[in-house]
Amino acid sequence: MFQVRKILYPTDFSSFSTRAYFHAIGMAENYRANLILAYVFTPGVEGQTIADREFWRKELESVRPTNSKIPVTHVFMEGDPAEEIVRYADDAGIDVIVMGTHGRSAKERQLMGSVAERVMRDAPCSVLVVKMPRGSQNIEPQHVALAEHA
Repeated sequence: MFQVRKILYPTDFSSFSTRAYFHAIGMAENYRANLILAYVFTPGVEGQTIADREFWRKELESVRPTNSKIPVTHVFMEGDPAEEIVRYADDAGIDVIVMGTHGRSAKERQLMGSVAERVMRDAPCSVLVVKMPRGSQNIEPQHVALAEHA
């Protein structure tokens, strides 16, 4: 029998990721599983700077399901998203990873790679990849530049 005790939900705070969040919550409720919310900070990618690290850490820690009976852990990592997600899943004994995908074309995946595709290929556990319905618009989070303190 397939038992789910630990669910890993890695987010990049995109609408693709948010859609997967609701699947992760539903699974956590149904299986009475622990939910691990994760974010992988990658300095230099998409304009992220070291100064943004604390902003994204706080964003991650602010995510909480409305059902307070779901045990939640927040994990902030740094590095290559696919590698860190797979490494954490292996180290923590994760039963299933629930993540969104941007649904890129084959050409885009070939040029840039796909985090979801790499996680599916390398993960030590099952991976549920959630995609947006056709024709849905993605609303990406705005990059937030943090003011420097004097």
